[in-house]
Amino acid sequence: MEGSTVPLSEEEQRQFEQLERALAAEDPKFVSAMRGTNVRLYYRRRAVLAGVGFVLGIAVLMTGAIIPNTIIGVIGFVMMVACLYIAALSMKRISNAGESDDIPPPPPTKRHRTKHDSSGSFMERMEDRWRRRREEDL
Repeated sequence: MEGSTVPLSEEEQRQFEQLERALAAEDPKFVSAMRGTNVRLYYRRRAVLAGVGFVLGIAVLMTGAIIPNTIIGVIGFVMMVACLYIAALSMKRISNAGESDDIPPPPPTKRHRTKHDSSGSFMERMEDRWRRRREEDL
């Protein structure tokens, strides 16, 4: 039941509204700034900028190909890959934002690996195999 929400009771809802009113009376600039944040809008803007960067990366790559300069072509390719990565992460965050747009999505939780868990990285599995072989040889 990780990530599930529990609705507030009437008393908790009333206390929460009192806190909101007190905060709004104390610092109205902060409240207006917090209401103005929209996670989906932020990540959408970030994805669009990454798309523009990707197109610029293509232009730099083509410039490097037209002018026989390998460094410029490599820089363009790296720009394209970085912008594609940023756009993919932003699109993932947009789809994960769900109903609550005013708070960022929770960070992913790390699960503890068991001894028989085969979802580890390739290098970890290879190291485990190497250790087992060395122990068998002794």
